[in-house]
Amino acid sequence: MIQENTQTTQLVRALKLRDLVLFNLVAVLGLRHLATSAKFGPSSLILWVIAALLFFVPQGLVVIELSSRFPKEGGIYFWTKRALGEGHGFLCGWCYWINNVLYYPNLLISSAVIATYIIGRGETGLSDKWSYVLPVTLIALWLAAIINVVGLGTGKWLQNAGGIGTYIPGIIIIVLGLIGLVTGEPSTPINNETIKPDFSNLPALNLLASIAFAFAGLELASTMGDEVENPRRNLPRSIFISAPLIAIAYILGTGAVLWLVPNQDINIVSGFLQAISNGALRVSEHLWWLAPLCAALYTVGNIGGVGAWLIGPARVAFVIGLDRYFPKGFGRVHPKWRTPYVAILVQATLATIFLLLSVMGRGTNVEEVYLILLDTQILIYFIPYIYLFIVFLIHRRSGEADEDVVLAPGGMPGAWIIALSGLAITLFAMIVATIPPAASTTPWLFRIKVIGGAAGFVLIGGLIYWRAKIWQVSSSG
Repeated sequence: MIQENTQTTQLVRALKLRDLVLFNLVAVLGLRHLATSAKFGPSSLILWVIAALLFFVPQGLVVIELSSRFPKEGGIYFWTKRALGEGHGFLCGWCYWINNVLYYPNLLISSAVIATYIIGRGETGLSDKWSYVLPVTLIALWLAAIINVVGLGTGKWLQNAGGIGTYIPGIIIIVLGLIGLVTGEPSTPINNETIKPDFSNLPALNLLASIAFAFAGLELASTMGDEVENPRRNLPRSIFISAPLIAIAYILGTGAVLWLVPNQDINIVSGFLQAISNGALRVSEHLWWLAPLCAALYTVGNIGGVGAWLIGPARVAFVIGLDRYFPKGFGRVHPKWRTPYVAILVQATLATIFLLLSVMGRGTNVEEVYLILLDTQILIYFIPYIYLFIVFLIHRRSGEADEDVVLAPGGMPGAWIIALSGLAITLFAMIVATIPPAASTTPWLFRIKVIGGAAGFVLIGGLIYWRAKIWQVSSSG
């Protein structure tokens, strides 16, 4: 029998339904994906629909059922530990936590690049200067960390602002796209021929994998189950509300970018701003300010995203600390602010180290090491999703469910279809992640680095778990 911790009763239930909906938006929706997919061409629209049906919907249904069944702090770590034992629970939690430490530099640097468009410096090369990028990214990271240490009741406003800041530009892109649809011709031809995906070529497969995991993150809010007001009710409801909003923004947003910007001219970093600028000028030259405004909102959205992906995985580390597999300090709650402050600060510190590697190591061997870490991050990220769908089936087969558990539809056959669909896309994306780029001259070396890097992080986690188990046995003896 898995022992459940009681220390989490010190936490404050500060998150309401509105906060959870905005949290899901800022955690999952990334407008940068609109440019990446639109750059590929109109067939990306079909890929978005395929990924939504085969991965996003199954993910949402699984998280809804598990979060209503076990609305506990730690989320995916707790669900895995309860179904498969402490070893698998730790591996799942470790991969979920360490992956996000590697993720922040990518998100923060993207924020720094877009921020240059607020002041009209988007094409000046400012974003390539580490003397600009480093201070901006560090300030954003530690601002998010400190606000969330002070308390989730305070920190949630950063994530809320991020959710709003992310979604408003998405709405503006869609509206401008609809106006363009009525008043003009598309910048990129969209017809029966161009919209068909060609699954025989590697870029289409790569894009499908990337698009599928642009939809990932609905499980993040569940890591704060003991800090949610009426979690058994509000966690599922937040997904029912936010998931359609996310899918609409991705699919219609990509269509709008294609309509407003020739796909060969799309900048993969600032493509959504190109679409807003072009669409606004088609309506009136007096709307020139829309693009800088959306750049500012997007920057706020990304800082909110950093806050979301900082505090969610930190809760996983917090619960692992309570279980004594991480150092005891990870399980501490701040006496005044009632937050797992040690877990948050450690995560922010590690993110700072990787940020320094990525920014100050440009043009050196350090940069090469960091790029390898980014490639291995993809594989590490997928491991918790394998657990998510397997654990869903295990808990469903147990037959234990309270009356207020929101079960995925279709009974046991439906559960198998949902889980196998999600697992298939997850495994497919892992395989694609090990395929070297077309320009690679040593594909075997690429595979060794990526797979070996992921295995190395898993091994580090295994050593931490093994050491903690030995310590626990010696202490009990």
